[in-house]
Amino acid sequence: MEMHSPKPKRSGVTLRAILVGLALTPINSYWIFMSEIIRYQGHPTTISLFYSSIFSLVVLILLNGLLRRCVPKWVFAQSELITIYVMLNIGAALIGHDSIQILVSLMPYAAYFKTPENNWGPLFADRLPDWLVIKDPVAVKNFYRGGQPFLLPENFTAWIVPVLMWSAFIIVLGVMFLCMNVLLRKQWTEREKLSYPLVQLPLDMTAEGAPLFKEKLLWYGLAIAAVIDIFNGLATLYPSIPMIPIKTGVLEHMEVHFTSRPWNNIGWLPTLFYPFGIGLGMLLPVDLLFSCWFFFWFWKAELILTAALGLETIRNMPFVYEQSFGAYMGICVFAIMVSRRHFIELGKHFLGHKTDIDDEDEPIRYRTAMWIILLGAVFLSIFSRAAGLSPWLIVPFFLIFFAMSIAVTRMRAELGPPAHDLHNGGPDRIIASILGPRQLTTESQGVFSMFYWFNRAYRSHQMPFQLEGFKMAERTQTSYRGLYLAIVIATIFGTFVAFGVILHLLYKHGAASASLGPPNVPMIFGSEPWNRMNTWVKNPASPDTNSAIAIAIGFAVTILLNSLRMNLSWFPFHPVGFAVSCSWSMHRLWLAMFIAWAIKLLMLRYGGLKLYRRALPFFLGIILGECIVGSFWTIWGLIFNLPSYAFWP
Repeated sequence: MEMHSPKPKRSGVTLRAILVGLALTPINSYWIFMSEIIRYQGHPTTISLFYSSIFSLVVLILLNGLLRRCVPKWVFAQSELITIYVMLNIGAALIGHDSIQILVSLMPYAAYFKTPENNWGPLFADRLPDWLVIKDPVAVKNFYRGGQPFLLPENFTAWIVPVLMWSAFIIVLGVMFLCMNVLLRKQWTEREKLSYPLVQLPLDMTAEGAPLFKEKLLWYGLAIAAVIDIFNGLATLYPSIPMIPIKTGVLEHMEVHFTSRPWNNIGWLPTLFYPFGIGLGMLLPVDLLFSCWFFFWFWKAELILTAALGLETIRNMPFVYEQSFGAYMGICVFAIMVSRRHFIELGKHFLGHKTDIDDEDEPIRYRTAMWIILLGAVFLSIFSRAAGLSPWLIVPFFLIFFAMSIAVTRMRAELGPPAHDLHNGGPDRIIASILGPRQLTTESQGVFSMFYWFNRAYRSHQMPFQLEGFKMAERTQTSYRGLYLAIVIATIFGTFVAFGVILHLLYKHGAASASLGPPNVPMIFGSEPWNRMNTWVKNPASPDTNSAIAIAIGFAVTILLNSLRMNLSWFPFHPVGFAVSCSWSMHRLWLAMFIAWAIKLLMLRYGGLKLYRRALPFFLGIILGECIVGSFWTIWGLIFNLPSYAFWP
């Protein structure tokens, strides 16, 4: 039976906090897209802690200091600062590197690049639904050539219906994520007491009385990171100044090149030293830090062993992405099994049976959340079917996608890994690989290609940011319902802002312009799903049994690792490390995770938790210093159109 304790009085989410969040969203979105796509210098949304949002929070804290001196009654409360921070994260996730950036890039691509030679038109481009892609020749041509205002009728008109249709899809997805988090919040936050490491910095920064900023160690860490980034920023502007080899210069290019078999199958092996990565690592459990770098080398060993045994001729061997996908599914299933009693009670509650469930203080009632999820599922099914997806594919596609979303959210809530991209692990690729493209109609392949935008990778996923927002609301006694409303508003507004910013800038600069990047990301994003579909249509592969076996192995290993961790307190291998360690991001962060593991292990062994807690502000200062100075350099480059130093990636 659930114990009922007196409900704490929660502060409401103020109108001015929502208005400030809305006002900052277009600025933040413009900054992100200019950095990630137009200039390709700094990528705020490819890491779990968006440095653009941290920088905005710093600016608001500085503004608060000014208000405290001049107009004390206007000072923002912590709950208001957290509301704004959460809204900025939602807007950033929507315009992020794995979201609407990709969608806009792929919408006109097939129509523009179809030719008599490639035969794309009759094969698939002309058969794509007019209400989801752009086919108008003038609008498409201007999109790629640039030099045109987006709001010209010949450009704007062609996008109205597709943007509205996709916006409805995106908003429904966002609200479904939010309702899923409503159902998960109490179980994960209050019963299982997951740690939510990534909320520590914004909570400490905004705490009443600013105790974090009174810590000397914070300023030492901040100063070290700031000096490094200031020096490297000046070196970017004045090449005669040598860089400190943190990310650029010598260390970035110290990849190990082997020329003889089997070592030459090791692949990309960067050795990059990220101070902020070490700082983030200090927030993670020791076993996860160990597992991140250990399993990174485990995957490399698999590649070497594949060549040593002469198995590299087998397509996709050793199926690293498939094993990782299976691991994500294992994390989802294990999380649900641990919480199964909660879900059984929710099911009874939904059916009207008597339970001890108390949802009075939740963002919305549980039954309402479940109805919204069901109605959202109906909408997604109708949308997908109208787009051309075969009925029998709708359920497995979205079941896999939402399982992936739950896995990512669970990882972030429990452990806060610095990255969770999983390229090439979406349901579009997995289903096509296991079944073989021949089993899919051309229309279904087209829908899989159009759905590529939210399955290419999972770095800027909305769902974990929503749940982290609820965790911060719990810690700051902020109204859950008020924050729920703020997130819904941020989702709706952020969706249209993202489309507006992206289309404005790409019509201005030209999506095919040589001035973008390098590399030209819109061309890469646009080409990937349609080149893949070209292969599916012209040279369809047979069903890949090996992929299915690899997924099963990844799933089984994850369940085994989780079971061993629950029964053996000393067991050092964490399944989340197994899942995330093969990713693009972990290739860049493995060395930082190794250094953080060594420092934290020694600190805990010889100084205990007391030493760790005393030293933690130093590492928070490193994170904060890089976020502040790194953000300053990207903004400086935007304002003066100069090359700028990017501390990540």
